[in-house]
Amino acid sequence: MRSKSVLLAIGTVVAACATATKFDMSPTAPSPDRRLGLRAGWMNAAQAAWNLRLVSAAPKPAQFTDDTNPGDFGFLNSDLAFTGHYVIQGNFHGLQVWDIAQPAKPVLVTSYVCPDAQNDVSVYRNLLFVSGEDFNGRLDCGTQGVADSVSKDRMRGIRIFDISDIMHPKPITAVQTCRGSHTHTLVVDPNDKANVYIYVSGGAPVRSPNELPGCSDLAPDKDPNSERFRIEVIQVPLAHPEQAHVVTKPAILADLTEPAVHGEAPEDIAAAAKAAAEARAKGGFTATFFGTEHVLRPRFVAAQLDSIVKARGGSGAPTAADSATLRANVQAIIDKIFNPSPAPGPKPGPVQCHDITVYPALGLAGGACAGYGVILDIRDPANPRRIAAAADSNFAFWHSATFNNDGTKVLFTDEWGGGLAPKCRVTDKPEWGADAIFTVAHDTMTFRSYYKLPAPQTSNENCVAHNGDIMVQGWYQGGVSVFDWTDPAHPKEIAYFDRGPMDSTKLVGAGSWSAYWYNGYIVSSEIGRGLDVLELVPSGLLSQNEIDAAKLVHFDYLNVQDQPKLVWPASFAVARAYLDQLARSNGLAPDKVAAARTALARAERLSGQQRRDALTQLATQLNSDSQGTPDQAKVRMLAATVTDLANGSGAGRAGL
Repeated sequence: MRSKSVLLAIGTVVAACATATKFDMSPTAPSPDRRLGLRAGWMNAAQAAWNLRLVSAAPKPAQFTDDTNPGDFGFLNSDLAFTGHYVIQGNFHGLQVWDIAQPAKPVLVTSYVCPDAQNDVSVYRNLLFVSGEDFNGRLDCGTQGVADSVSKDRMRGIRIFDISDIMHPKPITAVQTCRGSHTHTLVVDPNDKANVYIYVSGGAPVRSPNELPGCSDLAPDKDPNSERFRIEVIQVPLAHPEQAHVVTKPAILADLTEPAVHGEAPEDIAAAAKAAAEARAKGGFTATFFGTEHVLRPRFVAAQLDSIVKARGGSGAPTAADSATLRANVQAIIDKIFNPSPAPGPKPGPVQCHDITVYPALGLAGGACAGYGVILDIRDPANPRRIAAAADSNFAFWHSATFNNDGTKVLFTDEWGGGLAPKCRVTDKPEWGADAIFTVAHDTMTFRSYYKLPAPQTSNENCVAHNGDIMVQGWYQGGVSVFDWTDPAHPKEIAYFDRGPMDSTKLVGAGSWSAYWYNGYIVSSEIGRGLDVLELVPSGLLSQNEIDAAKLVHFDYLNVQDQPKLVWPASFAVARAYLDQLARSNGLAPDKVAAARTALARAERLSGQQRRDALTQLATQLNSDSQGTPDQAKVRMLAATVTDLANGSGAGRAGL
């Protein structure tokens, strides 16, 4: 899900505010940071913004909210997809569809109850795809859950809906997968108009073959059809989506070894030990993984106890003896999930990816695969092939990936703490739970820098790098951060929006799950509160011309994991935006920038042959001026845009 390059170069921009508004034109962030010390609250938390304006904040509908517990895990908002003037928002309780034709007044047009985790969404034409991996997720979307450890009623995989009538999504089919689907990626093959493909990233344990035949959690040397180290690829025939099926299971993670990772922060180790001791004292179940003892979730425990009951041929509620059996074996069960190879030699690397961003125009994908960031060749979309991999001991969990517009850089996020922990405290290292930026050349990734939210958050705010487009990123309760990573070694924050924590006394999960630019606005999925719509405003770091140019990029639909190549039409707005960037970066001498501005403004007032002649003359001068300038490439791109204007070309330019 999520990035491009420079604000203009990516299109991560939005509509300008009214001209009467006073803007902060300083290139320096306010000090002290406005995000520090914000008042807590559910729908009335204090807010802080810099170079961003909150256009609207639509609350979650009542049926997707637990009034007694606003952080209820079963009602968390998740990811977003866009089609026309609609936003489809996933939620652990189902789906919501918002009409944002008037961004200041989002209208909820559909709420579809279907409890599952995480209900991540993507769209293509009249089709909606939804991820599910919860042990309680049902094929019929029922709210009663699934009690049995093996059941024909369980759905773990991809649901497909017909949204020709978006107010009434119609189930078409569900494609069952062996690990379920934590997230998924829609892949549109430029050379295959008859199908779309779904890359499935499943984070749950492998299902029993008694529930889904063919599923195997054995090591590959014991079963060549093992699910380990693979993703599942679903082919969806567009003429007959009901025939969607798993077509391949490429082993993109085969042969990687376990990477080095950092330990937990001292206060987190102490807190985990205390929680584990308290749970054990009350009869709870704990186990150690990733070097720390954790309290096991009730649903996981219930499923294991049910399996023990079934294994002894029993039925009904588990007995004390069943609990004792689980207690004696739970560590071995966890070891099998998180450390599945007892063989001698180096331990294997991750067995699954968390998220994959595809860039079909370049034939590439970036996979964030728990312990590694990988680059894939996807020119044959049914058979993706790993061509590069990188590990980093400062990363705990590689979570998502984004390319810049020309594919020369890739950014990976680190979901340290799993998303529901406070990892942006003043005591947390800035390189932990951050973004890592790499340059990409063929099959080589080269690390350049980290970027982390610069404002420390409290221990009552879950915060870590999560989803967003390249410049716009959700940080859970760290809010939304907009940053420029045109220079991969020196990323710089240029705007932000944040709220205070949900509760001033304890951590209650909330904040921006994801924040994406779509047709002039930034739309953020607020985990505990609803849907936010924001807009960027002119500043000393982003001009009105750049905002106007970015608004020229329009999508009919958008899945951020299916990254489109952005092309800007030849326009005076784009040319002026280039000049603003050159002036800000000193990429062209000030007198030459001023002369070019004057010549461009004069040409815009002309018409016909006079305009063409004036633009041709300006392009010639710019090409001459580019020699020896600090940013020769950008001056030449400006000259090319001016030439396109002179020739009346509307094809546009992709490189900004």
